Amino acid sequence: MRRSHCRIPPSVPEAETEYQAVPLQLSLHISSTMSHSLVGLVSGICLIVGTMIGSGIFISPKSVLLYSGAVGPCLLIWAACGVLATLGALCYAELGTMITKSGGEYSYLMEAYGPIPAYLFSWTTVMVLKPSSFAIITLSFAKYASTPFYPDCTPPEVVSKCLAAAAILVIVTVNSLSVKLASYVQNFFTAAKLLIILIIVVAGIVLLAQGNTENLTNAFDGTAQSFGAIGLAFYNGLWAYDGWNQLNFITEELINPYRNLPLAIIIGIPLVGVCYVMVNVAYFTVMTTNELLLSPAVAVTFGDRVLHPMSWIVPLFVVFSTFGSANGSCFTAGRLAYVSGREGHMVKILSYISLKRYTPAPALIFNGLLAIIYIMPADINTLINYFSFAQWMFYGMTALCLIVMRFTKKELHRPVKVPIVIPVLMVLVSCYLVLAPIIDKPQLEYLYCTIFIFGGLLLYYPFVHLKVNWARKIMRPITMHLQLLMEVVPPEKTE
Repeated sequence: MRRSHCRIPPSVPEAETEYQAVPLQLSLHISSTMSHSLVGLVSGICLIVGTMIGSGIFISPKSVLLYSGAVGPCLLIWAACGVLATLGALCYAELGTMITKSGGEYSYLMEAYGPIPAYLFSWTTVMVLKPSSFAIITLSFAKYASTPFYPDCTPPEVVSKCLAAAAILVIVTVNSLSVKLASYVQNFFTAAKLLIILIIVVAGIVLLAQGNTENLTNAFDGTAQSFGAIGLAFYNGLWAYDGWNQLNFITEELINPYRNLPLAIIIGIPLVGVCYVMVNVAYFTVMTTNELLLSPAVAVTFGDRVLHPMSWIVPLFVVFSTFGSANGSCFTAGRLAYVSGREGHMVKILSYISLKRYTPAPALIFNGLLAIIYIMPADINTLINYFSFAQWMFYGMTALCLIVMRFTKKELHRPVKVPIVIPVLMVLVSCYLVLAPIIDKPQLEYLYCTIFIFGGLLLYYPFVHLKVNWARKIMRPITMHLQLLMEVVPPEKTE
């Protein structure tokens, strides 16, 4: 087969025909092989829990407390974020069992509204949201991994960024090698992060039993009154819950999605919500609000005060947690780029599959390269705020898809059907989370973000809608050489 790949005639169009003819004969085999390395219920729960419990619970407590103003509203916001994530995931359970395609929101926007909103989602998510999320998580990983080596000062920025880039390279390599290997890595790190959460929660319960409740009295003194501040508190809380929709990105690789998708959601997300509230209660048993706000790493400070001399296990397990979360983010991001490439909304090479490994290697590598670029100027809190602004705009549009398709796609089979009030609530909450910070504190960055999203139309019209010939002539040899270099082939045609 490799010899036939090497005998490519000089004529590019003919070469493309000959080169693709052989791999397309393999597409059915590749598709079936991918289907046998699919994700079961336990791995699905681990993907949800493992992606959600990452850096957020170890970073966001400071920001949620800062914007909410007091312990009481802080804990209420953590609980409300858990309820909101569960309601959103239930909407996605109906969408995911109704439209059993990978790609998450992309597939649902395409079905409900047509190609332009789906393209704008894939453009924004593939180019900014997914890689910036990957960058944020790996920066958190690097911060915790390097802190023990600099006990008396903050780790140098260049060390953190180099370590984050190294983590991205390792994770992309693992995901490009094997779906099963990536699942095993996810399962291991999910177990590790649940263990450290359990240690912190049990320690907190013991401290509460011993009467360390001083910081939980008068819990609502100093509550923030600002409309926008509460919105920003929710942004940072929901950042810690981000990942509740990740299973929908790999629906095609999920065993029995009609059963396992809603089950994984119902089990995984409430489990995370309970963990998060209990972890925050544990933090407040040993730290005042001022101490928590001043702590460079909340979980590490907790470990130093409670688990000494075994306090080293906290940063170690936080490193495991953030690495596992980054792995889950990479796993799902590759699927979105793969699906949008398959639909013609991204360059074709992103939709190709490794001939040997049966993974969407080009999409994974592209996501990793963008994440490394975003690491360079990154400020974690700024990235979280702008990430959330754009992300919740698309969450609201996706919840609206559910309402729209109840009227326009009545014939579709719905194994899971949620009450209409749930998507309506999600749309209203999304509008609040998008508009509240902008109204409260207008900043040019929100405008830049909006311009970037709609700026994608400048590429859509000539390259996707018109399919201009000169662009295809330029891309054809580039695609062919990348195909040879990475040994990747087109997927089975599913449309």
